[in-house]
Amino acid sequence: MRRALWPEGSASEHRSELERYFRGRAPWPLGVLIAETERGRRLGFAEVSIRSCAEGCETNRVGFLEGWWVHPRERRRGVGRLLVEAAEGWARRRRCLEFASDTRPGNRVSIAAHRALGFAHTDTVVCFRKDL
Repeated sequence: MRRALWPEGSASEHRSELERYFRGRAPWPLGVLIAETERGRRLGFAEVSIRSCAEGCETNRVGFLEGWWVHPRERRRGVGRLLVEAAEGWARRRRCLEFASDTRPGNRVSIAAHRALGFAHTDTVVCFRKDL
């Protein structure tokens, strides 16, 4: 499921990240939520963390939706909503007063899904980097 959301990462990179997470050595995600049927068929997942800041947020302890994916056949059936609600509950239990997320500016499907779940657009950022 991670490869479907982040196809630029190889299977071994995703596996390595998850191994670090489950050993407690990765800074994020702090939680992984999986949606599945009663028979165990996986429908989607959410990875959540707590950040000290996020665009448009005012507190220094922000629940953050690091990754969120639902199988295309299961979209528009409430699976994504249930994952986000579970992620919000996860953040509330950890004393977060705000919950944030991001997506790429051109990802219209993700933007529409976020808006449908009550997220407010706060800013559009263009990021830069260079080698030193």
